[in-house]
Amino acid sequence: MVEAMKYIALIGALLAGSVWAQTVQDPTRPPARMLRPAANAPAVDAPQLQSILVGRAADGRRVAVIDGNTVRIGDRVGDARVVGMTQAQVVLQRGARREVLTLKGAGAALAPGKPE
Repeated sequence: MVEAMKYIALIGALLAGSVWAQTVQDPTRPPARMLRPAANAPAVDAPQLQSILVGRAADGRRVAVIDGNTVRIGDRVGDARVVGMTQAQVVLQRGARREVLTLKGAGAALAPGKPE
């Protein structure tokens, strides 16, 4: 009888503990407001400029990350070709049409007047 009471008390303690257990939040998960698409978000099929690296020298290398792929001037992004790159913009050429991708958050100090 004493053994049965010990088991009942143990089960009760385990059940009570699970009721008070907290769910663990992922500390690296962005806030919910950042996970919602913005009202003025570009179309899903439009290329997304993620990063630009420009060397300090006048003829320094220029590399951009578009849709997770590293590209240089002359490389293709889908059906477009990369024809220019600055510290804040990448210019794509699609046939006769040019498309300028601007790096989000690039301040006026970084954005030059004209893409190369």
